[in-house]
Amino acid sequence: MRKLFATILVMFAATAAQACTNFIVGKKASADGSVICTYNADDYGMFIGLCHFPAAFHADGEMREVYDWDTKAYNGRIPEAPVTYNVIGNINEWQVTIGETTYGGREEMVDTTGILDYGSLIYITLQRARSAREAIHIMTNLAETYGYNSEGETFTICDPNEAWIMEMMGTGGESKQMNRVVWVAMRVPDDAICGHANQSRIGKFIEKGQKINPKGIYPLLPSDKKYASDQATTLYYSRDVVRYARTKGWFTGRDDEFSWKQAYAAPDFGGRRFCDARVWAFFRHFDNDFDRYLPWTLGVDPQAEDMPLWIKPNRKVSVRDVMACMRDHYEGTPLALDSTDIGGGIWQMPYRPTPLSYEVDGKKCFNERPTSTQQTGFTYVSQMRAWLPRQIGGVLWFGNDDGNMVAYTPVYCGNTIQPECYNTPGADALTFSDKNAYWVCNWVSNMVYPRYCQMFPSLAAVRDSLEDSYFARQQEVEKKAMELYSHDETSAIKYLNQYSNEQAARMLARWKQLAVYLIVKYNDMAVKPEENGKFLRTPTGLGARVSRPGFPQPYARKLIESSGNKNLQP
Repeated sequence: MRKLFATILVMFAATAAQACTNFIVGKKASADGSVICTYNADDYGMFIGLCHFPAAFHADGEMREVYDWDTKAYNGRIPEAPVTYNVIGNINEWQVTIGETTYGGREEMVDTTGILDYGSLIYITLQRARSAREAIHIMTNLAETYGYNSEGETFTICDPNEAWIMEMMGTGGESKQMNRVVWVAMRVPDDAICGHANQSRIGKFIEKGQKINPKGIYPLLPSDKKYASDQATTLYYSRDVVRYARTKGWFTGRDDEFSWKQAYAAPDFGGRRFCDARVWAFFRHFDNDFDRYLPWTLGVDPQAEDMPLWIKPNRKVSVRDVMACMRDHYEGTPLALDSTDIGGGIWQMPYRPTPLSYEVDGKKCFNERPTSTQQTGFTYVSQMRAWLPRQIGGVLWFGNDDGNMVAYTPVYCGNTIQPECYNTPGADALTFSDKNAYWVCNWVSNMVYPRYCQMFPSLAAVRDSLEDSYFARQQEVEKKAMELYSHDETSAIKYLNQYSNEQAARMLARWKQLAVYLIVKYNDMAVKPEENGKFLRTPTGLGARVSRPGFPQPYARKLIESSGNKNLQP
C-alpha cells in the first residue's frame, strides 16, 4: 500500500514540477566577475513565498523529518547535521545557490521507497554546504543513503567561484548490487554560459579513449587534505553511471561513447521544442550564429545537430541581461508568440493557455512554451561575488510571479527575516491577501495578460523604474554594509536585511498603485487621457472624454481575413 501511495505522489510531483527554467553564467563570462544563476519555478496552483531556515546547532541523535516539497506528504526521517547554515530562498549564507528543472526520464528508475525528493534534497543541502563541491558531495551521499524518490532531475549548483550542472536519477530501489542513484556533475567553464529547462542536457562526458572509473569519481569534502588539489577536477560521477545502463540493455558501446541523456532521457519532440528551445533562446542572445541550431529546436528532424551543453558568450553577461532572458517569449525568432498568431487574442499576448498539447478535429496540436510563462510561482536571479564578505556578496534578486510581470527585488544571503509580502500570515493558494506579493502581482498580471499590448507598457515602466532604482543604489548600500561589517558583522547583516525588506514593501505598495491605475486607465476597453501623471478632467470636473482605440491593426486584419464578407460594410 505504501508503495502504491508513493507511486501516486511521484506521478503528482512529476506533473507539477516539470516546468522550470535555469540559466547559468560563469564568473569570467559575467560583466562584474560574479557567478550568476537563475530559476523560474513553474507550476499551476503553486503558492510559495521566500523560504527561510535559520542557522542552528543540533544535538547528537537529533532527527529531521522530511516532507515532500511538492505534495507536503511525510516521507521519513534522517539524522540532522551538527551545524546547519542560514538559508533564505535558494541561497545560503555561504552564497551557495541550488536550483533545478525536472526532465523525467525513464519511469522505471524512480525509487518509490526513497525518503528524499528533489526539493527536500535542495533545501537540506543548502543548510549543510559551504561550497558547490561540498553541495554535490552532500546531495549524492544523502540520495545514496536514504533513497531518491523523484524523477530525473537537473540541478544548478553554484557558489561565488564555481558553477556546476548535475543530473541525477534513482535506480528503482531494486538491486543491492547497484548504488541507489546514478548521477553525473560537470563544472561549467568560468568563461561559459549554460542552461537547462526540463530536458536532460548532459550527453557524453568521458574523454575519447578513456574508461569509466569503476569506483566512480566522488567529490571530496573541504576538510579532506586533498581538497585543494581537487579544485582542478571538473567532472564527478557515480560508480554505476554506465554499468546500470548496461545491465538494463540501454547502452552497449564503449565507455567514451556513453551519453547520459541518450541512455536515461532521450530527447523527443517535446523535449526539444518545449524544453531545449528555452535554452536555445537564451544562448542565441549571446551568439550571433546560434540560429544554426534551430532545426534541433524545432524538434522534427531526427538528424538535426544537437546544441552544446554550454557556450562562450560573445560579450560579458550582466545580471540585468539574465533578467531580460528570464522574460523571453522567443521574440524575434520563428517560435515567437506575436501578432501574426491569432492565439494571442485581440491584444496579442505572448502567452498561451495550457496544456501545451491539444487536439482539434482529431489533429494533434501544440503551443510554444517560452521561458516567461504565466504559471511561474517564484523566480530569482542569484548573484554570487567572491571578492565581498559572504553575507554581502550574495544577492537573490527575487520575484513572486511571472518574471516578465514582476520587479526583481534584492534579498541578501545573510538575511534572517523575510519581507512580509513574501511570507504573509494567512495567505495561501486559496486565500487572497493584499499584503502578499504573490497575490498582488498575480492580480496585476492577470489584468494585463488578455490586454497585453495595451496595458503591458504601463507595467513595464513601473517594473523597470523599480529595478533601475535598486541597481542605482546597490553600490551605495553595499559600501555602507562594508563599513558596518568592518566593525560589527551582525550590524551589517541587519542593515542589509532591513534594506531588502524595505524594497520588497516598496515594490508591493507600488504594485497596488499600479493595479488601481490600470483599472481606472483602461476600464471597459477604453483609455482615459492623462497629462503629467494625472488623469484629465473637464472644466466641470468630470472625467475627460475617453479614447476608443478599437482593434489593433494586426488583429483587425486577421479578423477580416477569417470572417470573409461578414464584417465588411456595404
